[in-house]
Amino acid sequence: MRRVVVTGMAGITPLGSEWSEIRTAMAAGRTGVRYIGDWDRLGDLKTRLGAPAACFEHDRIFPRKKMRSMGRVAALAVHSAEQALGHAGLAEDPVLTSGRTGVAFGSSYGSTEPTKGFVHFMDTGEATGLSAMSYIKMMSHTAAINIGIFFGLQGRVITTSSACTSGSQAVGYSYEAIKYGHADVMIAGGAEELCPTMAIVFDTLFATSCHNDAPETAPRPYDRDRDGLVIGEGAASLILEEREHALARGATILAEIVGFGTNMDGSHVTDPKSETMGGALELALADARLPAQAIGFVSGHGTATLQGDVAETIATSRVLGPAVPIHSLKGYFGHSLGACGAIEAWLTIEMMREKSFAPNVNLRNVDEKCGELDYIVGGFRDIDAEFAMSNNFAFGGVNTSLIFKRPA
Repeated sequence: MRRVVVTGMAGITPLGSEWSEIRTAMAAGRTGVRYIGDWDRLGDLKTRLGAPAACFEHDRIFPRKKMRSMGRVAALAVHSAEQALGHAGLAEDPVLTSGRTGVAFGSSYGSTEPTKGFVHFMDTGEATGLSAMSYIKMMSHTAAINIGIFFGLQGRVITTSSACTSGSQAVGYSYEAIKYGHADVMIAGGAEELCPTMAIVFDTLFATSCHNDAPETAPRPYDRDRDGLVIGEGAASLILEEREHALARGATILAEIVGFGTNMDGSHVTDPKSETMGGALELALADARLPAQAIGFVSGHGTATLQGDVAETIATSRVLGPAVPIHSLKGYFGHSLGACGAIEAWLTIEMMREKSFAPNVNLRNVDEKCGELDYIVGGFRDIDAEFAMSNNFAFGGVNTSLIFKRPA
């Protein structure tokens, strides 16, 4: 069976796009959550909190001609992919157009702005505001397709539009594509743009944080006083490569992907099921041929929703035991939906390489209903983890688990 390694990584977050910048902010306890004043006009929206990737000015990144088919979410995706390919040393490599490089990329939705033109058409019959590119910008696979066109890829395309597991499934399916010989290189990741339509989805479920007067205190994953999630935005790309292919060209191996598990609850659209969540973790362990005690750290999903945090941590504790260290990064970045799995995979690898892991921000008192785990609090903690697990869970009961190995 072919081995799969990570040779390039890049991303955009509400705390910046460079790991050193992000780490500095985390160490200082800073988050990217802000009061979004523009949402004051939306009277029925209870939350006013969001985590924008303000560092990314999408209309200045690419020439206008390149942007014709891109909304903000596609621009986030393409830029992160471009930076990751550069990091991997593959930006100009012929392998990109050889048919042996593919892309797996996801978002919850495409860009939402073009939707207004279609709604106007449905209400009035007038196509004012619509263009030949309107659908291309809003379609759920806009990120993957724009990446493929931008780099001239001719390999397989896997479009993972599965809400909060879009990014993690993209990494997992890319791993499987290389592992089973369908590709030598894959661009994998997820992206999401900040939009109040995403916030109202969770508002209607009473699942958003309404600490509008104190943005720095929200969200609060795993805390007994948490009151819901905060919508964020961003993107991340990982360059996955067959190990021998990477070694032959002298690439730096950042991590190896050794396990992936995904399943679904099959029971409820929005009510998470701890048993099948744990089943995804067990699938990843079985794929990696590892015992539970080999996992030295867990990057949790931790959205700060009442039911989700409880179900996830009970599943994690049951499968991995109460001593495993865990954090959620959503306290720093908000919930970037289709991007979160890719961003969290990227930063998990960065922390593995440093042997130092960020604490849970805004975690004061662990909810007694949550599973017994070693919740990291305070400052960064030194952990020599050879294997780390990154877990994500989505609407519809979609569950994912990835296991990374630090190179010797």
